[in-house]
Amino acid sequence: MSTTRWCLAIGLVLGIVLAFGGFTALVIAVLFGLIGLLVGRIAEGKLDLQALFGKASSR
Repeated sequence: MSTTRWCLAIGLVLGIVLAFGGFTALVIAVLFGLIGLLVGRIAEGKLDLQALFGKASSR
């Protein structure tokens, strides 16, 4: 399993554990899953933050 998938799974589990119950828990779990996905992408090098913030900081 890739780093991205591990981080996504961990984010989802933490989101469910943090806010167990109801529609709010579902929304929080999805948000934690997205955060986990972003962290995994950054860890694998598939999401380059320099490309996003490099142009604005180069001025």
